[in-house]
Amino acid sequence: MTNIRKIGFIGGGNMAEALIKGLVAGSFPATQIMASEPSDERRDHLVQTFGIELSENNLELMEKCDLIVLAIKPQIATEVLEEVAGAYRENKLLVSILAGVTCRTIEKFFQGAPRVVRVMPNTPALVGEAASAICRGHHASREDLGVVRELLETVGRVQVIDERQMDAATGLSGSGPAYIYTVIEALADGGVREGLRRDVAHALAVQTVVGAALMVRETGEHPAILRDRVCSPGGTAITGVSTLEKNGLRTTLMEAVSAAAARSRELGGN
Repeated sequence: MTNIRKIGFIGGGNMAEALIKGLVAGSFPATQIMASEPSDERRDHLVQTFGIELSENNLELMEKCDLIVLAIKPQIATEVLEEVAGAYRENKLLVSILAGVTCRTIEKFFQGAPRVVRVMPNTPALVGEAASAICRGHHASREDLGVVRELLETVGRVQVIDERQMDAATGLSGSGPAYIYTVIEALADGGVREGLRRDVAHALAVQTVVGAALMVRETGEHPAILRDRVCSPGGTAITGVSTLEKNGLRTTLMEAVSAAAARSRELGGN
């Protein structure tokens, strides 16, 4: 990554861990990664797993690192940003994964022209399959955006969007894994109800979702076209799809995205 000598993570939770894992796997030296984390258990886990530098002090991290990832809960953003504001310099790049918190909100805590790039990743980053949306703040350059895109591509795929679309991305991909886990659980439960052993039903449900998603991604075809190829006239699949439509699965999923996006706006005070 151009001119990035040390990357710091304020917060050492699951998303920070996923990004650290991707960086190390992508040959970014663990010795050039630092995290500040209040939990002794999380600090021990990160240092034992990745061999990175750990600290309890956010100010120390801000002073040492060129790229700082704000990997904290939005509810404590004000407290943390006020704490580190004095250590910020304009040669540092801030990357925010705070749900609902705008670049403008973050920028106001710092003097000068703070460089902020906002990111909405999701938890499949832990297995290298994240869907991440990114946008840049008012003072970040295209080069800054490129650096962050390179960081996120170590753990999945990236879409560059306008910030006004970020709440929608939060409702879709940021929260989306929870919807799909629910679908997998429900499919497995259906198999059990029809007589399959729990382990068999679970394995079949998981692989069915993985395979269907890969079909969409690898063929590039619209999901409706692929669905129609499964639904032969008078067959089992079209009967099942008819039941889904009758019970409003499509509308329910659309409303889930909208509700999550609305919650993202609430968290950011938008």
